Amino acid sequence: MSNTKFATRAIHAGQSPDPSTGAIMTPVYQTSTFVQESPGKFKENYDYARSANPTRTALEANLASLEGGKFGICFSSGCAAMSAVLHSLSSGDHVVVCDDVYGGTFRLFSRVFSQLGITFTMVDMCDHAATEKAFTAATKLAWVETPTNPMLKIIDIKAIAKIAKAKKCLTVVDNTFSSPYLQNPLELGADIVVHSSTKYIGGHSDVIGGVLIVNDSALADKLHYLQNAVGGVPGPWDCFLQLRSTKTLHVRMKAHCENARAIAQFLESNKKVEKVYYPGLKSHPQHALASEQMRDFGGMISMVVRGGLPAARSFLERVKIFSLGESLGGVESLIEHPAIMTHATIPAENRAKLGIVDGLVRLSVGIEDVNDLIADIDQAL
Repeated sequence: MSNTKFATRAIHAGQSPDPSTGAIMTPVYQTSTFVQESPGKFKENYDYARSANPTRTALEANLASLEGGKFGICFSSGCAAMSAVLHSLSSGDHVVVCDDVYGGTFRLFSRVFSQLGITFTMVDMCDHAATEKAFTAATKLAWVETPTNPMLKIIDIKAIAKIAKAKKCLTVVDNTFSSPYLQNPLELGADIVVHSSTKYIGGHSDVIGGVLIVNDSALADKLHYLQNAVGGVPGPWDCFLQLRSTKTLHVRMKAHCENARAIAQFLESNKKVEKVYYPGLKSHPQHALASEQMRDFGGMISMVVRGGLPAARSFLERVKIFSLGESLGGVESLIEHPAIMTHATIPAENRAKLGIVDGLVRLSVGIEDVNDLIADIDQAL
């Protein structure tokens, strides 16, 4: 399967027809335990469903294949997946983090693991000199999110991974905004790829999940151990839903990208919009890097509405096809206000430095008819 193209792997990798019935879809193994032939003698690695479940095994193999990795480790959420990486650290360890990250990531770092003696330094990873300077003797990880959330900065994965490797540190890349279809960080030098599979991988706003993907067997063993020991695993039905979704990932991502490109161009020409952030626009400061590092530019757009918070609030209350809600990556279009919603936990002074102003609005462009989406934005503005 490794030599086949993405679309073929999306549909088939990790999955074979059920040998007992011929069912083409992987069954939902809704069980908490497995019968043993003799004490300690069980089939494959199935002894208890927190440790392993056949539906989860299929999903882990599928997602690993899509990212070009050898090992997939699935979790009940993206935050649970990130927590497993941080649980591999010890008190006194240090992490260099890109300055623009999902609010839940910042909360996990600043309010949970910082209490355990792990320290974090936020830095603009578009500035490679500043990034290298942020490393200390205690640094164990470089944490990258690209495109970033919500400012859609593009970080050079190869460059950051090179710096981290020279410092004998691992590079973690949150690839949620891109999905495996648009970007594969392992090929660019990353050691761990993390996804909130709730987003584009799930794609239908009906399941929560997370995944880590690696190539190194020792690292995979450590993360599998933490997956089992800490126990933030997905249920078999959640795994089934995500397996269903990966079969159309390539088709959906093409539509997301096509719609987002048209909407970004419309917004850039609209006088009621002060600024548009979309890597596919030539006006984006890292457009050239995005063109080199990604296969297309994704379905996420951020924009600043003229008139600050009152104008942004009015706009968000007036949309009809776009739904005002947190999350992203579903087939339906979502819209939200980062400063009030997804990034509220980030201190106001940090938001201001990043450009998360009161007029900033983030769009997750779905796969509806693009003309209907543009008309909805136009009337709401």
